[in-house]
Amino acid sequence: MAECDRLTESGAKGALLCREGLYSTHILDWRLARDHGALQALEPKPPVRKDARSPAEKEAERLRRENEKLAAELADLQITRSHSRPKTSNDNPYSEAAFKTLKYCPAFPEWFGGIDDARAFCEAFFTYYDHEHRHSGIGLHTPASVHFGTAEQIRAQRAVTLEAAYQANPGRFRRRPVPPAIPATAWINDPGKREMQVQNN
Repeated sequence: MAECDRLTESGAKGALLCREGLYSTHILDWRLARDHGALQALEPKPPVRKDARSPAEKEAERLRRENEKLAAELADLQITRSHSRPKTSNDNPYSEAAFKTLKYCPAFPEWFGGIDDARAFCEAFFTYYDHEHRHSGIGLHTPASVHFGTAEQIRAQRAVTLEAAYQANPGRFRRRPVPPAIPATAWINDPGKREMQVQNN
């Protein structure tokens, strides 16, 4: 193209095009491409190395990046990540206890007719579980009572009732009755107890 641009004599450009086996439209296209920087795209490129990783390795890398992104989002939201492991489900004892109670509930059907049936069953179950069922792990209170802060008041009322029963008939009791304490911390598998068991063995 540079040689074509240097030719000024009449017919010289045509002779060059005939000698090279080119047509004039090529020169025009090449000149437009040069002006737009497109000729750089025609220059030889270094060979592209083929990714030697297996599909499993590529998927693992993709999941690692996705996990890092999720970890950053959780950190931004100030959410602590946790990992549930078999037989050490101490991440959220309340949700673990609810799941176990649901799973072993005699009324739990073998299958549901559809999503609406499952939602209706769970709505009724969790209303009972949260507002009526007294849980031994939280001092025989309902989760709603503990959550809304009425458990201490209810425990005080129970203490008055138990004391009145004791005063009315002390021979009926081996020791003075007291209502169960409300735990400050709830665990399914207390890591402190587990560490003590390991140390004692």
